[in-house]
Order: sequence, then C-alpha cells, then structure tokens
Amino acid sequence: MKRVIVALALSLIALVALGQPRQQKVQVIWVPDHADALYKVGEQVKMRVMALNCGLPLEGVSVQYEVSEDLMDPHSKGEVVLKGAEGQIKMGTMKQPGFLRVKATVEYEGERYIVRSTVGFEPEKLVPTSVMPEDFDEFWTKSLAKLEKVKLDPKMELLPERCTDEVDVYHVSYGNIKGSRMYGVLTVPKGEGKYPAVLRFPGAGVGPKGGDIAHAKRGVIVLELGIHGIPVNLEGSIYSDLNSGILSWYPEDNLNDREKYYYHRVFLGAVQGIDFLESLPQCNGVVGTFGGSQGGTLSIVTSRLDPRIKATVAYFPAMCDHEGYINGRAGGWPHMFKNKANRTQAYISTARYYDVSNFARGLKAPVCYLYGYNDITCAPTTTCATYNVIPAPKQVIIGENIGHWTYPEQMEALWEWIIGTLKSAE
Repeated sequence: MKRVIVALALSLIALVALGQPRQQKVQVIWVPDHADALYKVGEQVKMRVMALNCGLPLEGVSVQYEVSEDLMDPHSKGEVVLKGAEGQIKMGTMKQPGFLRVKATVEYEGERYIVRSTVGFEPEKLVPTSVMPEDFDEFWTKSLAKLEKVKLDPKMELLPERCTDEVDVYHVSYGNIKGSRMYGVLTVPKGEGKYPAVLRFPGAGVGPKGGDIAHAKRGVIVLELGIHGIPVNLEGSIYSDLNSGILSWYPEDNLNDREKYYYHRVFLGAVQGIDFLESLPQCNGVVGTFGGSQGGTLSIVTSRLDPRIKATVAYFPAMCDHEGYINGRAGGWPHMFKNKANRTQAYISTARYYDVSNFARGLKAPVCYLYGYNDITCAPTTTCATYNVIPAPKQVIIGENIGHWTYPEQMEALWEWIIGTLKSAE
C-alpha cells in the first residue's frame, strides 16, 4: 500500500507540468453559502450543487457525495437528486481550524465524474504540528560545511539546437557532496550586461529538462535543476525506467538516518547551485528561488539555508508538516506517516530535520506563495499552516477551486513578482 500511495503521489505531482486539467463534458459545480468559502469554527456549511452536460443543466441526476476533513476518511455520506438542475446538502462544521471537503460522484451515460470542493475554517489560525529539533540550525550548519570541501568544477555544454536569437541554452553540471554532481539546463540572455538569476526547482519524479527560454527572454538567467545526480538531456526510456525502478520510492529512501536520507544530498546541492550561478560572468549576484510541490520544498529550503537568496516563490510546497497524520489531521507529501507502520522514532526524528514548516520559520527573504483548497497531493492544511509561520515579508495567492495545478494567470503573477523583485534588488 505504501508503494501505491507514493506512486500515485508522484503521478499526481506530474500535473504541475501539465497545468490546468481539461474541462470535462459533464461538470459538477459546488457553490458554498459563503461567497469567500470561509467559515468560523463551529459554523454550519450549506452547499448548492449543480450538474451540467455540455453547459446545459442536468435535471434528475443523482449526486453521491461524501464529506471529510482534509485528506481524512469520510465522516458522512449521502445522495441528492437534482431538482430543477440543482440540489443542496448540509456539510456540517469543524471544531478546529482547517479545511472541510465534499467529494461528489455523478454517473452519466456510462461515465463517472468526480469533483471536489473545499471550504476553510479560520485557516489563518492553522499552525504546523511538526516538532522543531533543538539542534536544527546546528545540524544544517554542520551539513553546509561539507560544501566547503567540494570543488564546484562547473561544466557547461552549449545546446545549439535549443538556442534562440535572444537566449543561449546549456546543459550544465557542478560538484556536490560525496563525489556526486547536480545537473540542469541553463538559459542565459544574449544581451550585453549582467542579469539576476533564478534557481528553478522541479516537482517530484524523474525526467528531462528543456530549459526556460521564455523567462530568460525577460532578462533573467534561469537554472532549471534536476535533483537525482544524472544528466537531464538524455533520450529514450531511461527516465521512465528509473522512475519505475531504483528511484521509485526515493522520497523515503534512508529515512531512518538524517545524514543519509535522500534529500540530504539534494538540499546541499540546491545551495551549491547559488555558487554555480554566481560563478557565471553574466550573473550580477542577485539570485531567487522558484518551484512548486517538491520544487516549492527546495525553494523554501534553499532560501532558509543561504542568506544570498533575495526572493522566494513557492507554490503548494511538498514535505510540509509531516507529523499531521500522527496528530489526527492531514500531513505533507509524500504522506509517509499516513502509514502507521512508518511511525517509528527513527523516521519521525529524521523527518523533522527535513520538514518544510521548520525551514519556513526561519525565512528572511520576501516570499510569494500559492496554494489551493482542493489540493489532495499537498494538502492545504499543511501548506497553509506552513505559510502562516513564515516571518519574512510575504504575500499569498489562494486558489479556492484549484487542486495540484495553477491557472496560467496565477503562474504569470508568480513570475512577474520574482522577476520584478530581483530586478528591484539589483
């Protein structure tokens, strides 16, 4: 079951790259009785539900529904038959801050359609449940010291077939701990002068990188990193083979040892990426971080570990508040503690040093953040609680109806913010 959960989470996180899901033929629409989808603890929620087929009302259709707190098991189920193309249910309430979700299932013409809608109960009061280790800063200070012995040894290979009149594209790598290397695709504006730079981190999984030409054209250097220590310009089935083979369960690899855990090398390699960018003659030394899901994790972690970061974008970050499940509520991706067999002291202890909520508590650079109420991969209970403890200057974009994806307008807003913030810091 643990492997199934991890594989499903990896596949869901791939939606980050795909963007907004396509619209279905049959749409099920939930409308809360509060226009902002926000409620006080103890307040009752009523929901209107409608179903449309090719935009036209479906009358008399049966809607099966179940209500649950964020990622928890359903605590109530029911059925409503639409009259005049509309019905109503009572969702109930919550006794503490968090998110309450209704899941609807409609069967029509042999097809099944599933839609979720989520409302918040005083989410601004959510705080992480994960414990901050007393030696958290000491551990990461000693870990970062390992990079002092690592030769950067940067290597750059121009990719002429990907270059444009405005942007040069390179496959690059640099040294990391234990003799490993970090690989990525670097895009550099061709114009004269120096530019700010963005470390762009990937969502979970294994795959190639194409390079971010679109944003490099806007006057920023972008290093799109891979995390697995393998080239990101390979062809063929190698990535899918790795994703279904040796790297299938990497988010839990060596979770019993804080110095051998898979992300130890990854976090340090992300910080080393700042040195790589600053070594470029075209870089002016103003660097920001950008990423969603696993990439949101790395964006926050890198910004917390290195004060050189001037701006941080994180959307629905993973690895937030792992211990939520142990405390009776949703926990962060990869949901390792949803499986009670994983709740060993060794696993819990290691996870605390890698919990994004603990890194978020020490952020200093400005942050632009995004999360969605309907996200079942990186639950809003975890991402909202993490946002709430950020002490740095911050702003948030909330998608009341988005899952593990963003609208194009939201992604554009994130890029506008980081490019503008970095250029103003030059």
